[in-house]
Amino acid sequence: MFKKTAFINCTVLNGTKDMAPQENMSVLVEGKKITDIKKSIDTSIDDLDGYEVIDLGGRYLLPGLINLHVHLAGSGAPSSKIPSLEEAQKITSDPNLKAEAVKTCADYAKTQLLSGTTTIRTVGDIDNVVSTVRNKINAGEIVGPRILAADMAISVPGGHMAGILAYEATSEEECKELVRKVAENKPDLIKLMVTGGVLDATVKGEPGILRMPYEYVKACCDEAHKLGLKVAAHVESPEGVKVALKGGVDTIEHSAKPDDEIIKLFKETGASDTCTISPAIPLAKLDPELTGSTELTKFNGNVVLEGIISSAKAALENGIPVGLGTDSACPFVTQYDMWRELAYFKKFVGVSASFAIHTATLGNAKIAGIDKETGSIEVGKCADMLIVNENPLDDLTVLRNPYMVVGNGNVIKEPKVDKIPVIEEALDGQL
Repeated sequence: MFKKTAFINCTVLNGTKDMAPQENMSVLVEGKKITDIKKSIDTSIDDLDGYEVIDLGGRYLLPGLINLHVHLAGSGAPSSKIPSLEEAQKITSDPNLKAEAVKTCADYAKTQLLSGTTTIRTVGDIDNVVSTVRNKINAGEIVGPRILAADMAISVPGGHMAGILAYEATSEEECKELVRKVAENKPDLIKLMVTGGVLDATVKGEPGILRMPYEYVKACCDEAHKLGLKVAAHVESPEGVKVALKGGVDTIEHSAKPDDEIIKLFKETGASDTCTISPAIPLAKLDPELTGSTELTKFNGNVVLEGIISSAKAALENGIPVGLGTDSACPFVTQYDMWRELAYFKKFVGVSASFAIHTATLGNAKIAGIDKETGSIEVGKCADMLIVNENPLDDLTVLRNPYMVVGNGNVIKEPKVDKIPVIEEALDGQL
């Protein structure tokens, strides 16, 4: 028999684009699904027979956040790093080390959930570690968010995360073979590393040098689409965006300053833009001594930051879907700070708090292809919910400390995560 829970006396923000606070509401849940939403005054004692009744005392109930760009291989702490090539190879080959990696990633996934993020889309992690975590969550063995897993990405020799979080392709045929290899573990999408990134750039002003040729991108996309899988692409230069879009990718991750051709390609292909301001802020705005980076990294971090912001602005102006993700596990990007991406989106891209919440919930769900299942507070959808003490439309920072989280119908009361003080202090100054 399904567990039945009634959340009464709450103010609902349903996640739709035109959402407005709905006061004195009751949200009824049976098992994993929302079965009714109505005024609390219309909810009689008889209606709630058999329910666990949770009186939210007027608190705000909104959809759980969706993070479209996650790596589970690290905490984001200043001292933590993505595994080296040698470490990644050892994890892949040693069953004990791999089991440890699964546990670590499961813990980080749970941190995402406890922070109010009920769905994550991972875009490059070691071997099949994340799809293993996803399967354990789906089987009810462990607690965690809904996971859309990419597992290993596909790169080229010398490319971004090559050999660590990505396989290396050396031909079009090998691109297809590697897509099929990743697909053996039933991922939810395929990730490509089309350009370099800030941390592996060697030239000032050129953080996103093209690494994967158009022919490779197209071969990967054709094979992935044949298997029914969408393709996300790491891109940090205008040239890279053009190659990725022409090759058939479904989402551009990060992006770069667009021109008329890029806007046209976005519209023609129906691809979306994933805005990831979080990893660029520390590199561009914080003291290199604090982040352990260099002046070269800071310069290139600014190039990428400006590209991400300008791309998101241009996309919105032209009706191109924009999603949000944090790039968690990058330096100073934790597994619990999705709320910051909403705040950055509002501050730097110039959207309203309401639109930021909509983007991080129903908007992200549409991009990920799961909007029939989650992303809004609607009857028939999964009970993925975030409850906070105050109105986030007035102040998005209230999202940082959830009062309660509901993931897939499972209620987590008083969720707590261990936060990293140096990161909190440094990044709060950027809001």
